[in-house]
Amino acid sequence: MLLRCPFVTSCGDRRYLLSGLDSKTHHTATLEIQVLGVAMKSFKSGNGASSVQLKNHITCCRSSKEDSSSSVRQDEISVHGVSNKVVGVLGGGQLGQMLCQAASQMGIKVMVSDPLENCPASALAYGHVVGRFDDSAAVEEFAKRCGVLTFEIEHVDVAALEKLEQEGVDCQPKASTIRIIQDKYLQKIHFSQHGIPMPEFREINDEESAREAGDSFGYPLMIKSKRLAYDGRGNAVAHTKEDLSSCVAALGGYGHGLYVEKWAPFVAELAVIVARGRDGSLSCYPVIETIHKDNICHIVKAPAEIPWKIKELATDVAQRAVRSLDGAGVFAVELFLTKDEQILLNEVAPRPHNSGHQTIESCYTSQYEQHLRAVLGLPLGDSSMKIPAAIMYNLLGEEEGEQGFALAHQLIGRALNVPGASVHWYNKPEIRKQRKMGHITIVGPSMVNVENKLKSLLSKEDKISDGLSQATPLVGIIMGSDSDLPIMKEAAKVLDIFGVPYEVRIVSAHRTPELMNVYAKSAHKRGIQVIIAGAGGAAHLPGMVASETPLPVVAVPIRGSQLGGLDSVLSMLQMPRGIPTATVGINNAENAALLAVRTLAILYPEMQARMIQYQQDMTDDVLRKGDKLMDLGWEGYLDSR
Repeated sequence: MLLRCPFVTSCGDRRYLLSGLDSKTHHTATLEIQVLGVAMKSFKSGNGASSVQLKNHITCCRSSKEDSSSSVRQDEISVHGVSNKVVGVLGGGQLGQMLCQAASQMGIKVMVSDPLENCPASALAYGHVVGRFDDSAAVEEFAKRCGVLTFEIEHVDVAALEKLEQEGVDCQPKASTIRIIQDKYLQKIHFSQHGIPMPEFREINDEESAREAGDSFGYPLMIKSKRLAYDGRGNAVAHTKEDLSSCVAALGGYGHGLYVEKWAPFVAELAVIVARGRDGSLSCYPVIETIHKDNICHIVKAPAEIPWKIKELATDVAQRAVRSLDGAGVFAVELFLTKDEQILLNEVAPRPHNSGHQTIESCYTSQYEQHLRAVLGLPLGDSSMKIPAAIMYNLLGEEEGEQGFALAHQLIGRALNVPGASVHWYNKPEIRKQRKMGHITIVGPSMVNVENKLKSLLSKEDKISDGLSQATPLVGIIMGSDSDLPIMKEAAKVLDIFGVPYEVRIVSAHRTPELMNVYAKSAHKRGIQVIIAGAGGAAHLPGMVASETPLPVVAVPIRGSQLGGLDSVLSMLQMPRGIPTATVGINNAENAALLAVRTLAILYPEMQARMIQYQQDMTDDVLRKGDKLMDLGWEGYLDSR
């Protein structure tokens, strides 16, 4: 077994240690670094020396028992950087890879243990030990070389972890949590005992108990394996009583350990990433929606487009679930949203999760950095989103072998041309159908914006949308009559100057009230971010729209034939509390557009830069006129106009 050793200071940044050395004596191992690898010729741990023939020699050692004691107390040793602790991760897949990426930024040393020599994390980890998760000896040996032990996968040897904790090894989250989570039936029992809402469930041991469950819960009936169920594995749906036998057989039979769940009539699958610090503090990421195909996560939308009260309920359920477990780290809480707006717990993962990949680009602190902060006892980071919307698309294997790699490469090439898109490739050596090979995250100013980009990417169109095209207008210019158009066109001209995409519509509060309601309620979902509403006379349009939309509404009073627009101004200014509109001067659609641009500039820095230039141009224009007046005098100035 070969690993990079964090305890040797004489070998540079990359250090190597042959496992199995006797910790009670001082051992020296000589290694040969070859062009394509390191070849082990012989290794014996009991004679005080172990060797491998080398072309270039490097001497590495493990400290003896005596070496570990020092005149300098541990609490007096200075911390170099973020933390001196080595984080050990059981698992070196894509989650381990992204943990290593986050650790590299902070200078945190991460060692991984994985059965595969060329696992995704191996190229980035500070150290890599090849070992099986269910090999207690390998787990124990690995853990004792780390300052804190955490997990990329929960299917590990829990008995070994419990023994290690008794011996003083720091496991985060705790072995008791891993024991609960890795058996999904035990997980259900645990959360039900803590009052967490979830679908009804029961264990099945034979055909009779399965039929009784079907009679009690009805069909369709979800049948699940207790252990090793993930990414579509270990689940089967019996649509009728006749399906029970085939579903049970597909899952390995009753002896494999099965249970059933009452079918949850969900309208959406949600998830909340919850970080828990060593002090018990919690930090929750925004609620996201996951879209599955064949029981595998396909798309993640952040944030979920659900009512605020549902987000609060989902966050509360997630927090309660995590508080019932022991240990620090990031937990992914998967949830069902039902037709009657209930939140039901599906399952919990005690580690970073597929549903949190987009946090790398969309949040101030990614789930991977957050997990490292949590297990090391560092302050938890800001889990809020730094952009309005993100969508994550899983790159799943479409075909086997080279054809699969070629198809993935084509999609990656297209994604690299999408503004706001980030490509993550896990560098797995083999591709299979439905295997997670990478993911693409697209961020933007609205959900419709990023959805349009993803749709364009997947549709294989020649031209990929940049999110600022006419297909996704940011401003809606509406008016009650075409007679208002000569005034409202000035708003369109200003938006053209600033390159802001917009739409122009006739929407009457009195003649087409249904259309007005539909427009107001759907505008934000279509990507509109500001509405400019012009109206004369009673001028109900801006206020009525403002009552139905969460977007800012800029009201433009239109001058009428009788009261000169004063009636419109007064109507717009007297909106009831809770229904705000920003009212500009009579017929001043130009200012309405400028206010819309300033609002958008919060999200689009280039618009703010253009606005600054616009203001400077106005200043320069006035100064030029002033200089001209001084040069020509007032009579000459007027004659020159």
